This record gives sequence, C-alpha cells and structure tokens, in this order.
Amino acid sequence: HFIFPFIALCIVFIHIFFLHLQGSTNPLGYDTALKIPFYPNLLSLDIKGFNNVLVLFLAQSLFGILPLSHPDNAITVDRYATPLHIVPEWYFLPFYAMLKTIPNKTAGLLVMLASLQILFLLAEQRNLTTLIQLKFAFGVREYSVPMIWFICSF
Repeated sequence: HFIFPFIALCIVFIHIFFLHLQGSTNPLGYDTALKIPFYPNLLSLDIKGFNNVLVLFLAQSLFGILPLSHPDNAITVDRYATPLHIVPEWYFLPFYAMLKTIPNKTAGLLVMLASLQILFLLAEQRNLTTLIQLKFAFGVREYSVPMIWFICSF
C-alpha cells in the first residue's frame, strides 16, 4: 500500500505533461485560435505550487506524524514477546473486523472481497437503466455496506 502514492504522483505528472503539451479540449467541439499557450507561461506557477505542496508534505511527514498515530504504537517494544494487542491503521479497520468476526480465514477473505466488489459495482453506475436495475437489485444493501463498514470500524 505504500507504492500507491508514487503511482498517483506519476499519473499526476503524466496528466500535467499532456495538459501542457496539447491543452485541454472543449466538450462542445468549438475550437478557437484565440487560446493562450499553457506551457511556457504557467510552468513557473506549477513549479511554485508543487514546491508549496512538497514543503507542506515534508513538514507533516517530519514533524506532524506522531499526533496522527495510534497511542498503542508508542509503547516500548519488547523484542522477545509478541504484543498482546495489534492495532491496524484506521483505513484497514473494516477489513480487520471482517476477518476477525468470521472464524474461517478463507470465508473472511471472500466476505472482504465481496464487500469490495459491491462497492466497485455501485461505483460503476453509468446510465439510467443500469442505475434503475441496480437500485432494484441492491435497494437496501447500497446503504448497508458503508454502514456495516462504519459499525465494524469501532
């Protein structure tokens, strides 16, 4: 999970590169020659904005990470004993709860994957007929999955 921010950063750089190279398009199809080229004029502003975000990110990383951490992570480590209570990060708590409540590991994994599949299925509602079909098929469950995640995270 630590590679995802670097992948997202690469995607952002590729997006900015192509936006500067070609420019954005108009959804109406209206093309005009009155455009100001984006690349030479606003490159310095992009670099300044990137530097500002980088400074804020480094300040948070170097000085502000401990207030966001769980208190159990500040306990002194005993290398010869297994910790009694392992606390996952907050964004893993729903998955951790699903795995802990179901005694069979394979069934817990299948429930976790099914919950992710339902969320991805609900995110892929593109047109009205699909929306109506999914509302009919998943009616109450559409709101129950986030509620179950919220309840399981405590």
